[in-house]
Amino acid sequence: MTIKNLDNRALGCVKTLVFLTSLLPLAKLGLAAYVDDLGANPIEKITHVTGYWALTFLLITLAVTPLRRLSGWLWLMRLRRMLGLFAFFYAALHFSTYLVLDQFFDWDAIGKDILKRPYITIGFSAFVLLIPLALTSNDAMIRRLGGKRWKTLHSVIYLCAIAGVVHFCWLVKKDLTNPIIFAVLLSLLLGMRFFFRFLNADKRKGTRHVVI
Repeated sequence: MTIKNLDNRALGCVKTLVFLTSLLPLAKLGLAAYVDDLGANPIEKITHVTGYWALTFLLITLAVTPLRRLSGWLWLMRLRRMLGLFAFFYAALHFSTYLVLDQFFDWDAIGKDILKRPYITIGFSAFVLLIPLALTSNDAMIRRLGGKRWKTLHSVIYLCAIAGVVHFCWLVKKDLTNPIIFAVLLSLLLGMRFFFRFLNADKRKGTRHVVI
């Protein structure tokens, strides 16, 4: 076994560690709620924390493939599904907080918010787009859709991340430091995606020339 190729036991340990670590933001939030330390506006605090981690896990998920390409650690790809599902998990908590605690199922107010407040419109759109990705993240759906169609569908995650960053930028009114950091990281990940795609296309072109 090497760091590039972990055996099943080591990979199981890594998966368990990543799973437990991914729950830490929720545990920290739960502890703060238990000791009544969510600040003057607990609903706003919960909304912001869950939204922050939804976007964080989205970017971590997008970083998996570039990191695998750069490091050669093939096992990183075995973590991508779990990380993506945690992005959806925190996004669902983020939306549920707005739906239940903030608006308390006031559908008229929610509808008006979605139509009139651009940052909610784009944030809601990003969440809706994440739903089919979460539902089709299992092996059975990969086989049912076929690899090519599944990859095309899951490329929507980039659109979700862009919408999430725009949602964050529009939401924050004063200190834009965190939204800008997210925007820079996402730009870097998108740039790496195009770079690797260019490299792959160049390699295929070179291969065709050799065959000819």
